[in-house]
Amino acid sequence: MAEASGLPLVARDKRDPLTASTFGTGELIADALKRGITKIIIGLGGSATNDGGAGMAQALGVKFYDTKGSLMNQHLGGGMLNEIAKIDVSDINPLIKGATITIASDVDNPLCGKKGASHVFGPQKGATPAQVKTLDTNLKHYGNLLKTQLKKAVADKPGAGAAGGLGAGMMAFTKAKMKRGVDLVVEATDLEKHLKGADLVITGEGRVDFQTAFGKTPAGVAKAAKKHNVPVIAIGGALADDARGVFEHGIHGLDSAVCRNMDLDEALKDSKKFLELAGERVIRTILIGKKMAKK
Repeated sequence: MAEASGLPLVARDKRDPLTASTFGTGELIADALKRGITKIIIGLGGSATNDGGAGMAQALGVKFYDTKGSLMNQHLGGGMLNEIAKIDVSDINPLIKGATITIASDVDNPLCGKKGASHVFGPQKGATPAQVKTLDTNLKHYGNLLKTQLKKAVADKPGAGAAGGLGAGMMAFTKAKMKRGVDLVVEATDLEKHLKGADLVITGEGRVDFQTAFGKTPAGVAKAAKKHNVPVIAIGGALADDARGVFEHGIHGLDSAVCRNMDLDEALKDSKKFLELAGERVIRTILIGKKMAKK
C-alpha cells in the first residue's frame, strides 16, 4: 500500500495524516480486479495515512454521508472521519466478492487506544500530540460505525490499526484475511524451493535489532533456511547495539548498508549503491574464510 499511500511519497514538511487518504490503494485494488486478478496480497506498512481505509473504500464504490445526509465526495482523511454519519456499501465493486484478499502485516495493534494506529504510528506521519488525540477519537467513531451499521466488529482485532487503520478497513469492506507478513513472503516467493541446493542466503531490513528475530521477515527467512542448513547473513539499513541477539535465532552474520553517519533521505536516495557495496563486503569476507579453510 505504501506504493500508493506511503510516507516516501510525501515531503516531510507536507505530511498530514488529517488529510492523507488511502484512495490510491483502493484504485490499485480496483485496477487489479478489472484485470481479472482474483488473488491479491496487500502489504500494510509505511503509510502516510490514518483514515481507517475509508479512502480505499471510496475508490471501491463505498459511499459515506455526513450528518446532513450529504454525500462526502472528497477523499476522506483521518481528520474527517468524525463527520461520517452513514456508510453505504450497496455500490461496492462487485468483483470484490470473487476475490481472495490477504493483508500482510507484522503489527498486531488495534484500531484505537494507546496501542492503536494514531498513538503508536501517528507521530511519525507528522501528527502533533493534539492531532493524535483527534485522529484516535475519529477512528473510534469510525470503528463504531463499522460495527453498528455494517456489523463488522473489527476495531479490536489484531492488526486493525496497521497502516493507519487500513487493516480494519480491509477486513470490514473486503473481508480480507490477516496473515503475518513474513509467512506470506516465504509462501509467495516459493522460498523453500529456492533454498534447496543454496550455499548462502542474504536477507535484510531497514533496521536490524533484537526484535528482528521475532516475526520480522529476516527471522522467517532464517527459519526456512535452517531446514536446509543454509547459512544466513542479514544486511540492515542500520544495526542497533542489540542486533547481535539475532545470532541466537538462525542469522549467522550481519552487515550494515551504510558505513558512515547520514540522514535518512541520503540513505534512501543512494540505497542501491549502498546495498551493492554491502553485498561486496559480505562476499569478500566469505572468500577470506574459504581461503583460510584451505590452509
